[in-house]
Amino acid sequence: MEFETISPREIDAFLFREGYTVIDIREPRDFRRLHLKGAVCIPYENLQERAGFLKTQTLVLYCEHGGTSLKAARELAALGYRVKAMIGGIQAYRGRNLESYTA
Repeated sequence: MEFETISPREIDAFLFREGYTVIDIREPRDFRRLHLKGAVCIPYENLQERAGFLKTQTLVLYCEHGGTSLKAARELAALGYRVKAMIGGIQAYRGRNLESYTA
């Protein structure tokens, strides 16, 4: 099974949209530092075990620079998930939906 890649400009269309779950696959400390509003943090190491709860959703993945989310998307697509991966990661995103939990 294949997965789709999307540009950083396209990801805003999937935030807060029914049927889609945007997942930051970085470590929690990186998520707290900077992430997309509405995204959930599921680190890459835990993704396959926790994604089972999201089988009915289309998963939209991003990481720091894009490489790990492409790898994860390939793995999840092979397991039958509907997946999209954002090219370039959070470092390439220039939109209005960034937030941070650090001071």
